[in-house]
Amino acid sequence: MTEETLGQLERVAAAGIEMIPAAEVGTHFLFAREGCVVLVERRGAGFGGVGSPGKLVESGGFAALVRRGEEDWWVGKGGEEKAEAGQAEAARRLFTDLKAALTNRG
Repeated sequence: MTEETLGQLERVAAAGIEMIPAAEVGTHFLFAREGCVVLVERRGAGFGGVGSPGKLVESGGFAALVRRGEEDWWVGKGGEEKAEAGQAEAARRLFTDLKAALTNRG
């Protein structure tokens, strides 16, 4: 593990974000907090692009947080459901905090 990757993981942990083991997802890392998740590309031994926030659904899939007009929705292959305000805000905070932790070089 490189110094940079170690620093990124320390910042992720300090933000209260956990990395979820997901062996079946070989192309991405899975990060979670407050019932929300974000997928991050695996790039070599490190991290690539940070995906959109969402949540895992009962079918084992991913439902992305999508804004439609004034409403937030969880949208996935199995369907969609309206997101509660607290859920949408938690997902957005996770995305913002994770992106900051992975891109901060300090």
